[in-house]
Amino acid sequence: MLRPVTRALREVVFVDGVRTAFGRAGPSGAFWKTRADDMAVKVVRELLRRNPSLPPERVGDVIVAATAQVGDQGLTLGRDVALLAGLPETVPGFAVDRMCAGALTAVTAGAGEIAMGAADMVIAGGVEHMGHHPMGEEVDFNPRFVAERLVDTSAVTMGATAENLHDAFPQLRREDADAYAVGSQRKAAAAWENGAMAHTVVPMSVFTDEGWTVAARDELLRPETSMEGLAELRTPFRAGGRVTAGNSAGLTDGATACILAAAETAEELGLEPSMRLVGFAYAGVAPELMGLGPIPATQRVLDRAGVSLDDVGLIELNEPFAVQVLAWCDSVGVAPDDPRLNPYGGAIACGHPLAATGVRLLSQLALGFRERPGVRFGLTALCIGMGMGAAVLWENLHHRG
Repeated sequence: MLRPVTRALREVVFVDGVRTAFGRAGPSGAFWKTRADDMAVKVVRELLRRNPSLPPERVGDVIVAATAQVGDQGLTLGRDVALLAGLPETVPGFAVDRMCAGALTAVTAGAGEIAMGAADMVIAGGVEHMGHHPMGEEVDFNPRFVAERLVDTSAVTMGATAENLHDAFPQLRREDADAYAVGSQRKAAAAWENGAMAHTVVPMSVFTDEGWTVAARDELLRPETSMEGLAELRTPFRAGGRVTAGNSAGLTDGATACILAAAETAEELGLEPSMRLVGFAYAGVAPELMGLGPIPATQRVLDRAGVSLDDVGLIELNEPFAVQVLAWCDSVGVAPDDPRLNPYGGAIACGHPLAATGVRLLSQLALGFRERPGVRFGLTALCIGMGMGAAVLWENLHHRG
């Protein structure tokens, strides 16, 4: 009988991550006349440009997520992007979908390849052109979901699930959500003004009705946002509701990508990783309360790693709706104005192009680690449509205790 092959898992590190600016979805947006796959190609090429010591042939896989895997986001997106970006034909690729956690799932899938020795490094990311592919437009929901009462009908409308969260947490008022939204806008404005976003956002030439221009700044930033202005907004998902356009993430187009590598490969090639993967977790919750997903995912990853939330010095939590962030904060014991939470603002300010967002969170966490060497652990987390959550725990390689 053959002896079973055993091996130690390899350490996985995050080397670099970038994104396009996030453009307004629709005909007035910067990316309206730009293909989704070309957006993904842009960020992959930028990673290779920024890391010239990385031989392209050493990339073991290219994993690109999209929620709407049709049209210019169809086919085997990772392979298509790899070829279009000029990577050798020997580099494979594939597509993945876990809705809002698409890019995070691309990262954890790639990390598994590296840990098991199937690849020395991977490029992982996501793209969502919500202008070309509005949420749910090309989806044929199985009628059994409703006929057999498998899920509440509100589960397929993300804004309705946010209203459900307000019902589940009656202490979280609209005013609280609006106050959080104002804070997100102000932090994002500061991050752009002080140059922090220049580390992660890649300008891209785009063609518009006015001719060629450069998409270099998130289009939905509203630094002038005020409590008074938000109070005047309507509640589109429920009469007399609490969820508005002002305390929700806008519909946007964008792409993200990052380089992951085995720790020894990064050292061999002279790359400078910023963080080490400690662990990750996914969890399921009631689909009509999908915003609760990051709560059990966070608890699970921390428990498995033996790390307390008090040990986590930076948190990048997605902001599809302010109430989702507030519910997470309420459940895990973090104040909404805790300086550890989303120091560069979040999706309420910059937008949430579904499958792309996860790597934005990672890139901002890596930036935060570089700027805060006293922080050892950081968390990235988000909720996922149809009732899921994801959380990934990282260690700061710049840490000086």
